[in-house]
Amino acid sequence: MGALAAGGWGLLAGSALLFGAVVGLFFRVPAQWTALVMAFGSGVLISAVSYDLVAEAYERGGLAPTALGALGGAGVYSLANVALARRGARHRKRSGAQQPSEQDRPGSGGAIALGALLDGVPESVVIGTGLLGGGSVGAATVVAVFLSNLPEGLASAAGMRQAGRSKGYVMGLWAAIALVSGLAALVGYTVLGGASETVMAAITAVAAGAILAMIADTMIPEAFENAHLLAGLTTVTGFLVAFALAQL
Repeated sequence: MGALAAGGWGLLAGSALLFGAVVGLFFRVPAQWTALVMAFGSGVLISAVSYDLVAEAYERGGLAPTALGALGGAGVYSLANVALARRGARHRKRSGAQQPSEQDRPGSGGAIALGALLDGVPESVVIGTGLLGGGSVGAATVVAVFLSNLPEGLASAAGMRQAGRSKGYVMGLWAAIALVSGLAALVGYTVLGGASETVMAAITAVAAGAILAMIADTMIPEAFENAHLLAGLTTVTGFLVAFALAQL
């Protein structure tokens, strides 16, 4: 039952990508509103990384595994992100006309799909490992991932629409990523069931580092470009909302 619960929580959080994509695909949301929602989601995730992931990793394994894991996660994510950016996925979370079309950049659709997968897997693995040891997944973590996935799906789908990608492609992509999110949470629970506290600390820190790098590389640029000076205030608001949820 634990593995199924982990998969269910991961699927729930990942489904927000699909909900956001529906809005971005079928409705024309003003760019500033999209940016403000992205800023809010960034603040929510930063709070989750700070108070749920890094703090938990430190309590489980101490400073060294936490620091090394976070740097490793950020490094691996950044290298993969650079490789995908060179293939057309650099602006996969942008809602404007930054994304290339398949005609302009052949293969960019596949790169964007891999980029979406790269962004979502660390979050889902964390949800799965949160259930290990008979504990319960942190509600704040699930809510944080869910709230951050909404603007990600919205902005990315809007950008894909402007790049001329079909509705079938966009909906199929985000539906697949939602399913993979559930699977990643299930695998995280199943594979890491016998891991030591130090290993769990390092893995949690790796996910935290990857998520923080993802926020800086793909979410903050979209938020700042269209929200400008309101981006900072909205990010702090999201941070405080997630922090308050973690204290309940």
